[in-house]
Amino acid sequence: MNHMRKEYIFRSKWLWILIALGNFLLIIPWSSHAQEKRVHEIIIADSKGDWGYPNPFRHYPRGPGYVRMSWVFDTLVWKDQDGFIPALARKWAYDSQNQAFVFDLQEGVTWHDGTPFTAEDVAFTIQYYMKHPYQWVPMDAIADVNVIGSYRVKITLARPFAAFLTYVGGTMPIIPKHIWENVEDPKKYDDPKVYIGTGPYRFMDFDKAKGNYLYEAFDQYYQGVPKVERLIYVKTGNPMISLNTGKADLVNIEPEMAEGLERKGMKVIKDARGWNKKLMINHRIEPFCHKEFRQALAYAIDQQELIDKAHLGFGSPASHGLVSPDHEYYNPNTPTYPHDPEKVREILQSMGYVSGPSGYFEKNGKPLQVELLASNITAAGSSVPDRDGEIMKKQLQAVGIQVDLINMEQATTDGRVKKWEFQMAISGHGGLLGDAMVLGSLIDPDASAGSVNSARYGANQRLLDLVRAQVREMDEEKRKAMVYECQEIYADEIPAIPLYYPDSMSAYNPQKGVNWFYTKGGLAIGVPIAQNKMALID
Repeated sequence: MNHMRKEYIFRSKWLWILIALGNFLLIIPWSSHAQEKRVHEIIIADSKGDWGYPNPFRHYPRGPGYVRMSWVFDTLVWKDQDGFIPALARKWAYDSQNQAFVFDLQEGVTWHDGTPFTAEDVAFTIQYYMKHPYQWVPMDAIADVNVIGSYRVKITLARPFAAFLTYVGGTMPIIPKHIWENVEDPKKYDDPKVYIGTGPYRFMDFDKAKGNYLYEAFDQYYQGVPKVERLIYVKTGNPMISLNTGKADLVNIEPEMAEGLERKGMKVIKDARGWNKKLMINHRIEPFCHKEFRQALAYAIDQQELIDKAHLGFGSPASHGLVSPDHEYYNPNTPTYPHDPEKVREILQSMGYVSGPSGYFEKNGKPLQVELLASNITAAGSSVPDRDGEIMKKQLQAVGIQVDLINMEQATTDGRVKKWEFQMAISGHGGLLGDAMVLGSLIDPDASAGSVNSARYGANQRLLDLVRAQVREMDEEKRKAMVYECQEIYADEIPAIPLYYPDSMSAYNPQKGVNWFYTKGGLAIGVPIAQNKMALID
């Protein structure tokens, strides 16, 4: 920027000379004015830091890893505050007769190394991911891909796939054919060329030990010159202090920080309800295999008390039908389980339990005792302290159910849940604002084997049929009706209990000239992070 400042001073001196000579002439080119307004750098901080290397095969399979990769690699379509927008594809259409999506691509796009982008790159990307799967894109939904012009491509589906735009068009990072065509093992390939994309930023450096990332603007970006020259990620133990001291410009915050930060001139933004705390249940074993017992647990849990005591009231009770109330397919008539200790006692007594001398329920002389696993949860890049376990233990014991509470590391809890070596476990996940296809990954045992977030529930065939069929229904109203029924059945079966949506907030320094926002439906498949690259493109 120094040479630009010198040029500006030079022009200013000549302006005053011309005025002194009586010849008023203003010579300030638009380009110089635009460059002077450009932000030098933006610093984003989170508490974890390391989310893997930002290319499709080496970023960690969670939202923050995907976002770091998305600065470098573009998709066919993207999202802004209101929904889908063009990215590498300028327009698209669904050909129902041939069960295919046709994409007309942007012309004049170049890769970071200057090589022209064409339809061949899109076709190659799909073929490459078929051989080397990309973790978030269901390639089995694609039957074929055909180049029908330098800037036109047709993607034929293997079956009707209503979630195509979200899970393929809006999530699949397009990679350059001229670099990857000779790469046989993408997870081991470590040449700097693997970071050449078409995105608004070039990847420059990653310090794995410190968790720091550095990106520089790609000024030939086809959607416009990025308004920030350098983008930096840093690891921080205290986001609020980092923001207040100018060591960060954008951070995730705890909701109680919001008021103080706003008084200091920071801008606070709040996401829709797309991340939830959930009670996972081992419905394969007694007594959890009985729907009535799971319903009793739901009635025993006071959702609002969890919010008030664990999050100082910053949150809202979750829908027992799993779909977020902020989702376009949310069913407002989904059954609920208001806190009702008397109802719990009625259900347990109908199952043969009696109140024992200690005040806890028992059956055949054996006390009703359950094991509850609890751990800190990582949400949107930040660690969320867990008090839910101790609060839930008191709630269950208050209605006559003894609880053995075990606190452990999240990875250990996840491992036990995956192996079904648990009774109940408190967990959490996002993705509830994306396409309704997420129901498969949260319910269907065949679509989510080993998932720590899925109930993996196959006992209700109607529920399974609906979950699978709604993804193949291309008529939106018919699909919506299916998802409505899914919620009603899920809430009745309650194979895992949604607890609450903690308020999710970020804060940023508005003086940097960037207006950050949460994306409608979340980024890609539903990532609830306020780091949309469109915030840096005018």
